Amino acid sequence: MNNDKTLLETEADNRKLKSNLLTSIFLMITSAIGPGYLTQTANFTEQLGANFAFAIMLAIVIAFAAQVNVWRVLSVTGMYAQDLSNKVLPGLGYVVSFFIVLGGLAFNIGNVGGSGLGLNAIFGIDYTIGAVITGIIAILIFISKNGQSLVDQFIKILGVVMLILALYVAVVTKPPVGEALQSMIRPQNIESLILPIITLVGGTVGGYISFSGGHKLIDAGITGVKNAKIASNSATFAILGSGVMRLLLFFVFLGVVSSGVGLDPSNPAASGFEIALGRPGEIIFGIILFSAGISSVIGAAYTSASFLKTFHPLLEKYNNLVIIGFIVFSTIVYAFIGQPVMLLILAGSLNGLILPLTLGTILIGANRKNIVGDDYKHPIWLTVLGVIAAVATLYLGIQSLSGITALWQG
Repeated sequence: MNNDKTLLETEADNRKLKSNLLTSIFLMITSAIGPGYLTQTANFTEQLGANFAFAIMLAIVIAFAAQVNVWRVLSVTGMYAQDLSNKVLPGLGYVVSFFIVLGGLAFNIGNVGGSGLGLNAIFGIDYTIGAVITGIIAILIFISKNGQSLVDQFIKILGVVMLILALYVAVVTKPPVGEALQSMIRPQNIESLILPIITLVGGTVGGYISFSGGHKLIDAGITGVKNAKIASNSATFAILGSGVMRLLLFFVFLGVVSSGVGLDPSNPAASGFEIALGRPGEIIFGIILFSAGISSVIGAAYTSASFLKTFHPLLEKYNNLVIIGFIVFSTIVYAFIGQPVMLLILAGSLNGLILPLTLGTILIGANRKNIVGDDYKHPIWLTVLGVIAAVATLYLGIQSLSGITALWQG
């Protein structure tokens, strides 16, 4: 367990603290707004139109309930999720890690593929070549002398770039915002929204994504009861940031499909931007998708490896090699599997199915004194919200199984 840190008084330490918090926030945002979300949003917006707004808003609410609980409890205890799980029930941490790493691999294969789609949109190169280039860049970042600092800056810059470009295109497409806002409150045909909701939840806080920022806080030493509020606020900002980005991207595609133009099924997200702005739009999309992809590759590899490093001293000592191996494996698998669009949607759905297990474990740990200590009491309202989110995602996950099977077979 890391030594607790409080808010430090010196200007230099405050800058370092703020930098670490921003990195945690942007790590979660860029992990959540990866290639999967772009592809999912393009597909589901074309299928559901403004009605998809309800799925987005419900996913954001569930994400808030999950994320604040996870970040707060991990920060208070200073324990990685797998260690906390093992304290809840001996051996459970290994089970959780298995599912997290498995889901992280599935998602990272999609992330690598998504970056390939992005480079294809920018330069017209083959998807597979683009994926390999992405893997190489990510590996070079981790093996560089100042790798961790470079990762931190890289994540922040890419997050800002994605936000600015998405805002610009959303304004240009002139979506029917009023209709979307109405659908957020009064959706039609809710049954058709079950798979989209669980897919979005999986892409927002499912699997490794829930723990990307929380584990980063632990690595930065921002732990202990005194930092509980900081952890909660950071999680809230992360959800708000990803929520804004999600809505902007939704509005981009809603503006396009509302004009009656169909998206290209082989690369639906790219075609949406191209329809809106022509070739410049396709390039902007490529930049967003590549940024989302490579930042998510980094986030998935970093977080998945963090679920392994406490199980053996060698895994912690050679953590960077584990991360690199994770990226190499994902890239190789993608090169042989292909089917990036289906894979991105499928990965999000799988991550959503993992959430009830991981969130439930966190909630149990949050209310056990032998885990959080005698000086901490988890807010009741957070526990209630977390339980609702866990039960809701369990139900939605079960209901979505037939849809996931159809995606794989289709």
